[in-house]
Amino acid sequence: MDLKQIYREIVNEHNLHPEHKRDLANPTYVLQGVNPTCGDDVNIQVELDENGVITDASFSGAGCAVSQASSDIMIDQIIGKNKEEALQFIETFMEMVHGTASEEEIESLDEAAALSDVAHMPARAKCATLAWHTMEKILKGEE
Repeated sequence: MDLKQIYREIVNEHNLHPEHKRDLANPTYVLQGVNPTCGDDVNIQVELDENGVITDASFSGAGCAVSQASSDIMIDQIIGKNKEEALQFIETFMEMVHGTASEEEIESLDEAAALSDVAHMPARAKCATLAWHTMEKILKGEE
C-alpha cells in the first residue's frame, strides 16, 4: 500500500468516525468558523486548564469530508498541548498546506500530514484549514 492510499484511509476514517465530533459540557471557548465559498461550517469548543493546556476540545457542524476529517485530526493532535505548542503545530500545518513546510516538519504533524495533498488543490485548502484557522483565533484570543 502506498503512502497516498494510507493518507486517504486516515482522512476517510476521521470523516466517517470522528472521535471529537460532540459538544463539551463546559468549554472555556467556543468559536464558529464558516467558509462562505463552499458552505463548510465548524463550531470549535475548547477546554483550557489554568496553565493554558488544552485538556479537551471538540467540533460540530457540517461540511465536506476534508473539512470534517481535518477538524477531527487537528483536535486529536492538539489535546494535551499548551497554547504555544498548539499554535506552533497550527503554523506548521498551514505551512504544509501552502507548500512551504519541509519534509521533517510535515512528518512532525503525524496524522495531520495525511492532508498534505491539499497543497496541490487550492480549492480544498480552505476546507482543510477552516478548523485550524478557527482554533488559531481562539488560542490567540481573537474570538
